[in-house]
Amino acid sequence: MSQITINPYNKDILSVETDFCGRKLSMEVNRVGFRSTSSVIVRYGDTVVLGTAMVGSESNPNMDYFPLSIEYEEKMYATGKISGSRFIKREGRPSDDAILIGRLIDRPIRPLWPKGYRNEVQAIATVLSADPDFRPDSIAMIAISTALMLTGAPFDGPIAGIRVGKVDGKLMALPSLEQLEKGDLDLVVAGTEHAITMVEAGANEISEAEVVEALEFAQNAIQPAISLQKELIAKVGVKPMDYSVIGIAEEIQEAVNKFLEGKMGAKIRVDYPTRNEKIAELKAELLGHFLEKDGEEFFAENKSAYLEAFGSAINKDVRKGILEDRERPDGRKLTEIRPISAEVGLLPRAHGSSLFTRGMTQGLNIVTLAPTSYAQLVDTMEKSSEKRYMHHYNAPGYTVGEVRRLGSPGRREIGHSALAERALLPVIPSEEVFPYVIRSVTEIMSQHGSTSMAATCSSCLALMDAGVPLKAPVSGIAMGLMMDGDNVAILSDIADAEDFAGDMDFKVAGTSKGINALQMDMKVHGLSIDILAQALEQGKAGRAHILDIMLKTLGRPRKELSKYAPQVVAIKVNPDKIREIIGKGGETINKIIAETGAEIDIKDDGTVMIASPNKESIDGAIAWIKNITDDPEVGRIYTNCKVVSVLEFGAFVEIMPGKEGLVHISELSEERVNKTTDVVNEGDKVDVKLVAIDDRGRLQLSMKAVKKEGN
Repeated sequence: MSQITINPYNKDILSVETDFCGRKLSMEVNRVGFRSTSSVIVRYGDTVVLGTAMVGSESNPNMDYFPLSIEYEEKMYATGKISGSRFIKREGRPSDDAILIGRLIDRPIRPLWPKGYRNEVQAIATVLSADPDFRPDSIAMIAISTALMLTGAPFDGPIAGIRVGKVDGKLMALPSLEQLEKGDLDLVVAGTEHAITMVEAGANEISEAEVVEALEFAQNAIQPAISLQKELIAKVGVKPMDYSVIGIAEEIQEAVNKFLEGKMGAKIRVDYPTRNEKIAELKAELLGHFLEKDGEEFFAENKSAYLEAFGSAINKDVRKGILEDRERPDGRKLTEIRPISAEVGLLPRAHGSSLFTRGMTQGLNIVTLAPTSYAQLVDTMEKSSEKRYMHHYNAPGYTVGEVRRLGSPGRREIGHSALAERALLPVIPSEEVFPYVIRSVTEIMSQHGSTSMAATCSSCLALMDAGVPLKAPVSGIAMGLMMDGDNVAILSDIADAEDFAGDMDFKVAGTSKGINALQMDMKVHGLSIDILAQALEQGKAGRAHILDIMLKTLGRPRKELSKYAPQVVAIKVNPDKIREIIGKGGETINKIIAETGAEIDIKDDGTVMIASPNKESIDGAIAWIKNITDDPEVGRIYTNCKVVSVLEFGAFVEIMPGKEGLVHISELSEERVNKTTDVVNEGDKVDVKLVAIDDRGRLQLSMKAVKKEGN
């Protein structure tokens, strides 16, 4: 590669490199991105990712959140592809995969900024070249971490991430796509030098011990990438930025704390509907008190500060109750799960439905079945494929008691959709066993903690209600954590109050045999593997409890599909015969569809899927296809065959598409026939028997032989 570069700032191009999981990992600055706050090119094999970061120069006091934006840009050219869409060739809205990777990178980075930091920050990973041997998301995460470190902003990094697979019982870093598909584990771990900050996994019923082993493997594997970032930062000589944080005015927090003395603690540790009412009353009382005390003008200017101080006091009360009294906001024990109920078959026209309620969290799931021709086409930078099982998650504003404009699903909805889908995917039957496309939609009815796991449980029940023969039922639970030094409390089935005040949100789903999906988000600067292992074991007991309740509602998949679901039958034909089924320009298959009313989907391996609401339609299509694909059989009677032409010496009859034979005039009837048209005319439908095939392949048919057999 040529090193000739025009650099308007006359800065030297600086680079560092190291061995990372058996290949060279390199980082380079001062080659591109001159006007960004920082930019870095990260190379690994043939994968090249540009990481850029922009940091606003001023803190925005009007924002009550940290305005951090992390984006992952996949480019079709990175893998030498042009979009398969007939109309759209430019990259547009990010694919679901790109959105999920953006979330994957965001989650370990967001907690590592100072509380109250309000400068606008944007980081973008752009994949310029992608090595097909492995997924580029880990390299993109390293690129964004490096770019943020190069800005000098108060980011407590660096971090690095790695994807881990397990094939034939052996853990491997950065496995190929083929190895991931064959293996039992697809795990992404991100962390700092000393602790893990994010976990995301899909698995095939693996044990908690196997997960812990993989976490340790990943934590060790990321260290060279973290060290390399530190080396680059030192080589560049990055200077820390000056910054300020926005916090609650000390006098306002003290005033709010004083007002709340004696009004919280055990007095508001009641069931959540009652607790929510008590907190709402307490908030109204607090605002009324300070409005009267401070006057309208001062209160109006500081109302948001009073509300923030109130929220902070509530969170501290939650933490105090759990860490000191071992009692949760609703009075539960640390391992206790909220009351659960489940129903199935709620919606009469749906192919399957269920309502799963846990505390105030509620998910309604609806399953729809369709022929395989309805599979979703996936066309991204990394893959072009079909998807026959889909889970979609929706959570409008009313589910959290808010007025919110309806729109397309956001990153959170797409993330929750993917997590529940991942939890069920290992138990979805193969196409050979169940030749249907399956769409599972969770409509959240009420949110109060861990809706993604409610979606998982509700989806499992609706799939069984639809008669989908799952390999095993799946349940899920969200675990929480609160820490104060060595004082650690692990919580089973966290609700909103514990999520807001806690240090971790750890979701785990699986069967009675093992884990299928895992997602961990940290709010502190990382956790030890020992604590994660404890959370996994406690979550195992919680999942078992939830699964037991689910199975009391519906113990196994229904044996029959809904009467409203399409019937799908799969038959196998010789792949060489596919062209004959389709016909010239699709003429034959379109004719079969038009006359039988069945939907037909043909795969390259000779699998033919035939779907229809009624059996007669399917049987008609099967008979027609078999007539096309079967070879003519001497001695077989062919019914309802069309007379295609009439001659003096007999009639030609089509016994199957493209295959005609002659019924000689002497074989038209048992009686003497003077003229062919005395018995048949062109267009008539007749029954014939194939009596012989001569040495030239010509078919000899007889109507007389059919009548004899009938007698």
